[in-house]
Amino acid sequence: MKNRIIIATAMTALMGLSACTDPAYLNSGGGYQDPNARAKQGALAGAAIGGLAGAITGGDDRSDKLRGAAIGAALGAGAGAIIGNQLDKQAAELRNSMNNSAIDVTNTGDRLVVTMPQSILFATDSTAVSGALRGDLAALANNLNSYPNSRVQVIGHTDNVGDAGYNQDLSQRRASAVADVLFQNGVSYSRVSTIGRGEDAPIATNLTPEGRSANRRVEIVIIPNN
Repeated sequence: MKNRIIIATAMTALMGLSACTDPAYLNSGGGYQDPNARAKQGALAGAAIGGLAGAITGGDDRSDKLRGAAIGAALGAGAGAIIGNQLDKQAAELRNSMNNSAIDVTNTGDRLVVTMPQSILFATDSTAVSGALRGDLAALANNLNSYPNSRVQVIGHTDNVGDAGYNQDLSQRRASAVADVLFQNGVSYSRVSTIGRGEDAPIATNLTPEGRSANRRVEIVIIPNN
């Protein structure tokens, strides 16, 4: 019973942290409230996860479990803070290095998501990366090379206009085309995977032109190695 209480408490804390996440951390004036917000959140999340792991592995005695939870929380907090601080720093450098306001860099707390709309990447039905975007992709590649301890997912998305099978293939080919530019700029093949999601992961309604435009995108997801 006590074990279940410890585990439930840790899981509740972790879910609470996730629920209060604001990817932008913006104040009403559009500025960042706290440049270390993600590091702090990472430390708290790491502590919750570490405490849970420590409680589970701390032995059968109640005092052993409490001691294990405390040790796990401390170790988890340290690891989480390091990752959170790295993501804060990497996100800031990415925003400064890419000269295009249409590119969005979001720090979710455990990864970075760089979103590039199709309108600036590709012509309609094309998989040839726009020459104007190659400089920004080169800047992204340089950033990835500066932070080598991560894996990268390049994910293509479309709207729901046309044949679903065609959209799936197009999204995969576009993801591969973006990844090729990263490879040309020195990013290791072993770090990168390409994924075509087609029309199955919209971020806006497909009932309006604006929504369909938002759904046509490529996301570069940067996930730190734990």
